Amino acid sequence: MEPGQDDGLQRWERKTAAVLTGLAVLFIAVYAVPIVRPDLPRVWLQVCAAAGLIIWALFGVDYLIRLSLSGDRRRFVRTHLFDLIVLVLPVLRPLRMLRLVTAILVLNRRAEAWTRGRLALYVGSTTVLLVVVSALAILDAERGSKDGTITSYSDALWWAVVTITTVGYGDFYPTTLTGRMVAAGLMVGGIGLIGFVTGSLASWIVDRISTTERATEATKADVAAVLQEIGDLRAELAGLRDDRAVAGPGRPACGTCGQSIPD
Repeated sequence: MEPGQDDGLQRWERKTAAVLTGLAVLFIAVYAVPIVRPDLPRVWLQVCAAAGLIIWALFGVDYLIRLSLSGDRRRFVRTHLFDLIVLVLPVLRPLRMLRLVTAILVLNRRAEAWTRGRLALYVGSTTVLLVVVSALAILDAERGSKDGTITSYSDALWWAVVTITTVGYGDFYPTTLTGRMVAAGLMVGGIGLIGFVTGSLASWIVDRISTTERATEATKADVAAVLQEIGDLRAELAGLRDDRAVAGPGRPACGTCGQSIPD
């Protein structure tokens, strides 16, 4: 592995982070507009489609540049295999919505960096993004189905919320193969988020309990030490009283041997 190339990869990722994040947001926007507003003039629909293709191609260029800058290219491919899959498969028209996954991966990388150590913010932003994008994907897949029950974005959004929370009312459901694939991905993502939140909450509770127990043990030790000192002081005072009693009234006694001190 060549450290210089790894440094170049890190520099490239730092320099392009903001640009790629903006492109990911723009990609979701140009993907969403034709779905939410299919009645737009044809020219605007074509502009959105062209912009989506260009941005998706730029994501591919970014992947190739990062691959070339990687010190161990085989390891890079292995660790970024999912990125490669969602970049290649959308060439097929039925799988074009996988381009949304590419945008999600880009945004997720930035969310991890921006919200590091802020669990609630990270989980919240990831959940919202997953719901919004899944609603777009399911509406894109189901709108043309003659048996489809999801015909508007509000229906799709409701379906996404119900699905990710595993409630499953059944008032809206996918009828196409593509729609069911989207539903499966959302359900797996929802379970993963719930498991992540549950595990993190359990870990936080255990840490809080351990901290409290450690504080309680320290307090008990402090109390025991104070009580020991009080006991020692009482014993010392009792010894002094005994010395005075042996020496007799009005005559000081030696604190060491207990004998009265001559005049």
